[in-house]
Amino acid sequence: MQEAAVPRTLTRREEAAELGVFLLLVAPTLALSFVDTGGSAVPFWLTAAATIARDVGLVALILLLLARDRQPVTVIGWARRRIGRDVLIGLALSIPLVSGAQVLEAALRAAGLSSPSSAPGLTPSGPGEVVLAVVLVLVVAVAEETIFRGYLILRLTTVLRSRLWAVLAASLIFAIGHGYEGEAAVVTIGLTGLVFAIVYVWRQSLVAPVVMHLVFNLLAIVVAPLLSS
Repeated sequence: MQEAAVPRTLTRREEAAELGVFLLLVAPTLALSFVDTGGSAVPFWLTAAATIARDVGLVALILLLLARDRQPVTVIGWARRRIGRDVLIGLALSIPLVSGAQVLEAALRAAGLSSPSSAPGLTPSGPGEVVLAVVLVLVVAVAEETIFRGYLILRLTTVLRSRLWAVLAASLIFAIGHGYEGEAAVVTIGLTGLVFAIVYVWRQSLVAPVVMHLVFNLLAIVVAPLLSS
């Protein structure tokens, strides 16, 4: 009988190097999120396809890194235990989260922080693009929670020697990636990401944060455009 692979314990320097390479790969995308496109129209299908490809690629990279280190996906919060309960917790927390985010962003806009009327390339039109939008929000919810909550918090906790600083740093990186939505949205999304991280640490599972993220984006990207059309 073949013995199970024993997880390899990484040194702090090894985890820092791995994290540095990963952040180097995502840094250009994060930086470009603050570039003003001058209002140029980007087709929804192109934005969605590029986003899905990027997120799937980053998750694949994380899985490869974990496999190299002989670490199971449970170390980043993907476990089969309490799935039903975590789904219900995620759904229950989604209502106050969405409402609170809307109130906060409106207050920040009133205080003078910038915010574009809509995110470029993220408004679906027609049945085909609505279906694509649903696929997009599902992929983004799973991928971004895997990246920003599961993987980054795991590695940052070792590198920074603090779970608290790891949660704050991961939330900041998550917020920076939404620079195209304006200052008000960046602050709001940063705090939203912090809530996702707190729930993740509390539940020791990505299920509830994924559900919350999915509901949040589903309402913003799919439901809101349909209601306004």
